[in-house]
Amino acid sequence: MDAPLIFPLLVALIGVALLFDFLNGLHDAANSIATIVSTRVLPPSYAVFWAAFFNFIAFLFFGLHVAETVGKGIIEPSIVNSGVIFAALVGAIAWNVITWVLGIPSSSSHALIGGLIGAGVARAGLDAVVWSGFLKTAAAIVVSPLVGFVLALVLVAAVSWLFVRSSPFAVDRTFRVMQFFSAALYSLGHGGNDAQKTMGIIAVLLFSQGYMPEGFHVPLWVVLSCQAAMAFGTLFGGWRIVHTMGSKITRLTPMQGFCAETGGALTLFMATGLGVPVSTTHTITGAIVGVGAARRVSAVRWGVAGNIVIAWGVTMPASAAIAAATLELLKLFG
Repeated sequence: MDAPLIFPLLVALIGVALLFDFLNGLHDAANSIATIVSTRVLPPSYAVFWAAFFNFIAFLFFGLHVAETVGKGIIEPSIVNSGVIFAALVGAIAWNVITWVLGIPSSSSHALIGGLIGAGVARAGLDAVVWSGFLKTAAAIVVSPLVGFVLALVLVAAVSWLFVRSSPFAVDRTFRVMQFFSAALYSLGHGGNDAQKTMGIIAVLLFSQGYMPEGFHVPLWVVLSCQAAMAFGTLFGGWRIVHTMGSKITRLTPMQGFCAETGGALTLFMATGLGVPVSTTHTITGAIVGVGAARRVSAVRWGVAGNIVIAWGVTMPASAAIAAATLELLKLFG
């Protein structure tokens, strides 16, 4: 068994985890606010406050199933030590920063999962992987954007039928108000699913250091600190990615923005309830493509969407490789 960390180093490592959570909020602010900004319902400075508030209070509405999946359902808790956690976080943070600078809406969630897998395999081989949890998470790369796509498509059809006799001005005015609620729902889903991933990381770190003799669980202070870090990151926004999500994939009206956010939020609520750590980026991208395709297939800029899909496929392997290399370096200097 590895020697436990001295307390200051443990605090520092928790700080690194919260830095990842902050960057997750920064990187994924676009998921919550891209549609409401691109439809000009709210200016960016107000939209980030709206999203950050609902990011923070999300813990009041959801259980901690996703945190438990990340904490003990991706790699075996018995092989986790401080080096594994540090390497996983470096892999995830490095990939987040790279894609943020390039304006690519990749998945913070899958960067973290990839980092865990890379660090775990580097330490203990393939036996470190909890395959049931990993395969469930990997399947969500395909399933969550498809569900978001279908739900958004159905919502556009239903709303179009309900408002068929209304004037375009009346529809626009109605959904400018409704988008406040749909953006709030999506921010709740984002905070509920994404913040829990960092909760799982901190909880398994504390468990590995012997701070949970009564068994694995997520302390309340971990819940509150992770929700706060994500909300704080959201306040800083990710404007490059907002531009990609909000206008480069397809142009959105307030009605379409409402349908995309609501379809994405419903997908996140289902996934969080099932304890599946899905990508909020994948989900809202699928929903935005869905509302664009409902208008006409040519309304979607498929080249941009294709580049995003490629980034999705690269995220896990890239963050895993960075994490594995980081752990090997730690071994050399350890």
